[in-house]
Amino acid sequence: MYLTLRPDIMFATCLCTRYQAQSNVNHMLAAKKIMRYLKGTRSLGLWYPRKDGFELTAYSDSDYGGCKRDFKSIYGGCQFLGSRLVSWQCKKQTAVTQSTCEAEYIAAASCTSQVV
Repeated sequence: MYLTLRPDIMFATCLCTRYQAQSNVNHMLAAKKIMRYLKGTRSLGLWYPRKDGFELTAYSDSDYGGCKRDFKSIYGGCQFLGSRLVSWQCKKQTAVTQSTCEAEYIAAASCTSQVV
């Protein structure tokens, strides 16, 4: 669960967990790469300075048909309180969208629900 919370390796970790029940050598090599990366980044973390504003800022984006397996769009967003990251998400949309406008609308709606 910890590995899916780190923004730098979340996508790779979630991709490996899809094949957890029927893994092969390639999946094991990918998991070892993730572990080696974690070993080298033990000292990294997020910095939250004390003297900063409290304005809430949110960003969202999506790519139309980003997943090459099922052509679903992938969207993401992040929310900042001042310059501090307080929430973020990156997910594959549940439905295949018909246009980039529809994919962006779904991303904006998801980001808005996170803010609320």
